[in-house]
Amino acid sequence: MDIEKSLQFTNWLKKISLQFISEKDFERLDKTSIKLKFKKGEMILKQGNQPTHVAFLERGIVKFNFESESNKNTILTLVAAPKILGGANLFYKDNNLFSIIAVEDCEVVLLDSNVLLSLLTTYGRFAVAVYQIASDMFKKSIFNFISLANKQKEGRIADIILYLAENIYHGNSFNLSLTRKELAEFACCSTENIIMTLSKWQNENTIKITGKHLEITNIEKLKQISKIG
Repeated sequence: MDIEKSLQFTNWLKKISLQFISEKDFERLDKTSIKLKFKKGEMILKQGNQPTHVAFLERGIVKFNFESESNKNTILTLVAAPKILGGANLFYKDNNLFSIIAVEDCEVVLLDSNVLLSLLTTYGRFAVAVYQIASDMFKKSIFNFISLANKQKEGRIADIILYLAENIYHGNSFNLSLTRKELAEFACCSTENIIMTLSKWQNENTIKITGKHLEITNIEKLKQISKIG
């Protein structure tokens, strides 16, 4: 993890903030924030720790990871930049419910929770905007759990491949950032299930895999697998 002393917010976050707060207050948020670089696999926020910052993902892809008491990992969702991470910590003051881990090299701005909460208290419309952005990510986690609860293995895996294409890589041809083990943790199945299912779909010309590269060659069939569960 590398720390940069100088901070320059992306236009995305600055544009959103200045719709609701003053330039002076934005500078206050800027000066109390830290920009960090995380390597793939490094932890950004740790499950069980007391939250002190809200993370803004400036570049890269991260996973929300829950570790059970039996040390079993479940990936709740994946998020691609630009996004506000851990916004729920402002409204839920207990320890972090999950970890946020880089699945590829990332750049993250850590926003001081106390300063941000002060601004949210002062600017009601800003609070609503941040809450809506944070809630959007948790909707995706909820939809994933609905899939897990109501679909069989192939339906769950199809949902994940479609989610990655639509929400993370924004296309039907992409290089997977996740390992087969992580895909299994996302779909709540075994690594062997992932390998066998992807191999089956490749033989059926539904997808094409070359190394880490995955291409959806028959998206209608994949959507049908998702639909029937």
